[in-house]
Amino acid sequence: MSGLQTMLRRRRITAGVSLGALAAVLAPMWPLAARAAAPFPDRNRTLRIVLGLAAGGASDSQARFVAHKLGEVLQIPVIVENRPGASFILATEEVIRAAPDGYTLMYAPSSVVAQNPQTLAQVRYDPFKDLTPISLGARGPLVLTVHTSVPARTVQELVAYIKANPGKMSYASFGTGTSSHIYGEAFARQAGLDVVHVPYKGGADAAKDFLAGRVQYYFDAAPNAIQNTATGKVRMLAVAAPRRSPMLPDVPTMGEQGVSGVDMPSWLGFYGPARMPAPVVEKLNAALAQVLAMPATRDFFRQGAYEAESSSPAALAALTRATYDQWGDIIRKLGLVRQPQ
Repeated sequence: MSGLQTMLRRRRITAGVSLGALAAVLAPMWPLAARAAAPFPDRNRTLRIVLGLAAGGASDSQARFVAHKLGEVLQIPVIVENRPGASFILATEEVIRAAPDGYTLMYAPSSVVAQNPQTLAQVRYDPFKDLTPISLGARGPLVLTVHTSVPARTVQELVAYIKANPGKMSYASFGTGTSSHIYGEAFARQAGLDVVHVPYKGGADAAKDFLAGRVQYYFDAAPNAIQNTATGKVRMLAVAAPRRSPMLPDVPTMGEQGVSGVDMPSWLGFYGPARMPAPVVEKLNAALAQVLAMPATRDFFRQGAYEAESSSPAALAALTRATYDQWGDIIRKLGLVRQPQ
């Protein structure tokens, strides 16, 4: 065999070995590539809506209602997975780590993207880099509620009672750094109150102690406030919003009762992991818009004084940024920046 023939034979062997090695490396990735390229939604897969609150609260009820309708629209199973604790951090981190394939979403209050990153030292996510906005879900106010053991029927009477009992009263929140905590702190600062903050893992957990009278007042989500008031153990004193809620027309605002700076509107939105494919985002957005526009959905949300409302992904991204900046001003004024939990 000539030298040229030997050299060519060696090149063919080397090339064969290299291609074989490359095929061995790529082979395990072929199913993943095929799955990534598969049409969305895949009828054989389940979509998860992760919620960072315990089951039984208002947000949980909304998420489950939407999940049922979304499953009908997409024709795939849609479930709600509760991951309470750490002021929604556990749930958010789980969604961020999930594959960006459209089968893991998060239903989150504005506090998760606008407040937690600015108030909690444990937050390791960037709401603008680590999440994909899908659609707005609902808007609704928080409501200042008080246990009936407290003889107050107005905000002014509550302030007077707390000042007469310094250090003896406490307020609940659904977690450190959440809207209910910041509203409670803003109220205390504005009115000069000496009170204790008691954080919980969600609305359902807070409601247990609140209804039992172990905490005396609470800036609660409107659906929970209505439900708790129906027990006869709680009164609604004010809505923490710029104007009265159409669903609670007889409940005045905090501003109407002389307390300013506690009037930021609340909302919830749907997010997915970063780097979701645009066609998947578009399909999810269209499906959610269809669900949130259904009369049944609107009626269900209105029962809890919330308005079901969808948006484009771009509109939710803009709302996230605007709310982040608005809350940032309040958080800095209150000195709550990056507080440990």
